[in-house]
Amino acid sequence: MAAVTSISTNPSSSSSLYNKFHPCSSSFFATKVAILSNTRESSSRYRSLIIQNGTATKQANTPAEVDWKIKRQLLLEKKVRSVDVKEALRLQSENKFVILDVRPEAEYKEAHPAGAINVQIYRLIKEWTAWDIARRAAFAFFGIFSGTEENPEFIQSVESKLSKDAKIIVACSAGGTMRPTQNLPEGQQSRSFIAAYLLVLNGYTNVFHLEGGLYKWFKEDLPTESEE
Repeated sequence: MAAVTSISTNPSSSSSLYNKFHPCSSSFFATKVAILSNTRESSSRYRSLIIQNGTATKQANTPAEVDWKIKRQLLLEKKVRSVDVKEALRLQSENKFVILDVRPEAEYKEAHPAGAINVQIYRLIKEWTAWDIARRAAFAFFGIFSGTEENPEFIQSVESKLSKDAKIIVACSAGGTMRPTQNLPEGQQSRSFIAAYLLVLNGYTNVFHLEGGLYKWFKEDLPTESEE
C-alpha cells in the first residue's frame, strides 16, 4: 500500500489542485471525452432534428441520455442524496462515513480527501482486440493516448473494502447533479453517479453523492492527502 506522504490544507496548493480538476481544465476535458467515447453507438445515432413546418423538432434522445435517465430514476427511488463538501467532511469525521474516490488511480495518488479510499470506475484500456484498437485510434484522433473503459472489477473491488451496510459518499472530479434545469431536464451525469448506481444496484444501502465533486473539495481547502 502506498504511504501517505503529505497532508495539505495550504491555499496555494489547493488552488493548484482546484484548477487542475476543474471541469473547464484541459485534463478534466480529456477525462470527459474519454468517458463519452466509451459508448459503441455511432455518432449518426445521436440526436437528430427534423424540420417540420419551419419548426425544429427533437426526434429522439441519444442512447447516453436514455441510459442516464434510467440510472437517475433508480438513484431517486433508492433515495441517494447529494451532500456538499463541508457536510461530507463532517459525516466522515463524526459518523464514520467513507469517501469513495472513483477517479483514476493516478489522480487519486496525486491528491484526494484525507482518509478516502480509491476504486476507479474507469480504467485504462487493457485489451488489444479489434474493438479496443479502434477505440485507441479514436482517442488518438483527439490527441488522447490513454483511453479508458468501464472497470469490470469495480463492484468486486468495492466489496473487498466495504461491507454492504457501509456509509459511503461517492466522489469524482465534477460531481454532476440530479437537479433538473431548463437545458438539462434530467440533470448531469458523472462518474460518481455511475458508481452510485452500480452500488445501489448491487445491494449497498447507505450511498451518498458528493455535490460539486472533488474540485470543490480542493477549492474549499479541505484536508487533502497525496501518495507516492
